[in-house]
Amino acid sequence: MQLTERQKRIAEIVKKEQPITGEKIARKLQVTRSALRGDLAVLLSGQILSARRHLGYYYVGGGEDPVQEKLASLCIRDYMSEPIVVRADSDVDSAIYRLFTEDIGTLFVGTPEDVIGVVSRKDLIKSAMGRDDLSKMPISMVMTPRTKIVYAGPEDTVLSAAEKLLHYEVDCLPIGTVHTDDGEERFSVVGRLSKTNIVKIFVALGEKRAANRKKTE
Repeated sequence: MQLTERQKRIAEIVKKEQPITGEKIARKLQVTRSALRGDLAVLLSGQILSARRHLGYYYVGGGEDPVQEKLASLCIRDYMSEPIVVRADSDVDSAIYRLFTEDIGTLFVGTPEDVIGVVSRKDLIKSAMGRDDLSKMPISMVMTPRTKIVYAGPEDTVLSAAEKLLHYEVDCLPIGTVHTDDGEERFSVVGRLSKTNIVKIFVALGEKRAANRKKTE
C-alpha cells in the first residue's frame, strides 16, 4: 500500500500517542477534522490503524509495506533449520531414504565444512525414473555442484533470502559462508532456509498482527 506523506505522519502520531482522537490528530497537523476523514479511512482499511469508540485510534500496522519492512528486519540465523549433510560417496538410493526419513526437500553433499553439492527432491525423483538399481548410482551424478549453488549468509535478512528463492526458482537455500582452505575455495554450511520456513514466518507474523488487533478492540 502506497501512503501519502500526510498518511505516514498520521500513522507516526498514532503510534507514539495511542490512543488518540481524530480531533487531536487534526490539531497536531493543523488541519480540520473533516480534512483527515479520507486519510483515516485509508489507514483503517489498510489495517494500519484501528479505532475504538470513545477512545480513538490505535496503531496496528507497519507503514508503507509492513510485511516487507518486517521481513527486512529479520535475520536468517534466527529462523533457519538444521542442515542435513550426506557423504560425497553416497548413492541415490540412500539419499532418497534419508530425504524422506528426515522429511525435508534438500540434502547437502560432502561435510558441513566442505559442501561440494546440493541435491533436491526433484533431482532425486528425476534420477529414479526408469531406473532399477539406484544403489549403484553415485549422488554426484545428480547433484548441483558447489560452483552453481545459490546460498545466503546467516546474517543476511529473511527478505533477501525470499527474493533469492523466487528469482532462482529453488525450494531451499544453504546458509553458510565461502572460505579458502589450502588455496581452494570451500563452502561451509550452518543451516538451511526453505520455502516452508518462509511460510511459517508469514503465519507467525499474521498471528501476531491478529493478536495485536484483538488487544485494541
